[in-house]
Amino acid sequence: MADTQHTPQLVIYTDGACSPNPGPGGWGAVIIKDGSIHSELSGSEENSTNNRMELTAAVEVLKSIENPAKITLYTDSVYLKNGITDWINKWQRNDWRTADRKEVKNSDLWRQLLEQIEYHQVRFLWIKGHAADPFNIRADELAVAARKGEEAPPGSKRSSSALSTDHIHLFTGVTFKHAARVGGWSVILNWRNHVKILGDGCQGMSANQLYLVSVINGLGSLKKELPVDVHTHSGYLYDGATNWLSGWKNRNWRTREGDEVSNKKLWLQLDGLLSRYEVTFYLEDKKNPYCFLQEAKELAREYEQGFSCR
Repeated sequence: MADTQHTPQLVIYTDGACSPNPGPGGWGAVIIKDGSIHSELSGSEENSTNNRMELTAAVEVLKSIENPAKITLYTDSVYLKNGITDWINKWQRNDWRTADRKEVKNSDLWRQLLEQIEYHQVRFLWIKGHAADPFNIRADELAVAARKGEEAPPGSKRSSSALSTDHIHLFTGVTFKHAARVGGWSVILNWRNHVKILGDGCQGMSANQLYLVSVINGLGSLKKELPVDVHTHSGYLYDGATNWLSGWKNRNWRTREGDEVSNKKLWLQLDGLLSRYEVTFYLEDKKNPYCFLQEAKELAREYEQGFSCR
């Protein structure tokens, strides 16, 4: 392992993605130098697993650094972190066999990773996945985009300034099948390093109703009275909460035309929660979404599919 006083110091964030697992996979890595993004890497495989993608991200980014460096590598993979800090020496002693004499899975990648940590000085640290760390989020965006065969949105670097760590963030996701009238909702709540996921599948509700349900459940689950930022793709939810709500209340829950407000019961519930918390709504760009919004929609789809199979 290189050990020179003038070895460059770098910080790296890696992530892997695979959906379904096993299935098409992608990996992403972000190299930080002097506090800002120096470079980004990503790649994909047609058939892989999430663990292989996590390992591949670490291997490939370390290979890309030509000269020996002092590196702090952040990963949200317990498999990668435990493998490199606890298991790998035992595997070597056992000729790359587990304690029950089975061949170590992904041993080809573990061997390559071992070569890299003998070349570089690498410290591995675990970070909670998607916990509002902008570089971890960016690595995930790169991995997900690579898995889909797309380019990661360039504007995603905004997350370093856009997500306040002093606020609770709610990310809504909804899917809906019009023909079957079956849908799913999910909300991801994020505050600092804490993440909570709520969701369910529903029948007989519209997409607008599901968005309302997601926010109502999210706000209703809060334990702390902190400012809340709601991030959504729903223009109906955003306009209703920011532009229409006060008028509806002044007109005794009637529209300008005198009709009763649609989804009145849900809006009444939401209004009660908005009176308890300082809430700001953000209508996010669908072409450049936060990673949490993408994940919330994927979770909503899982809830919808689970409900459809009941």
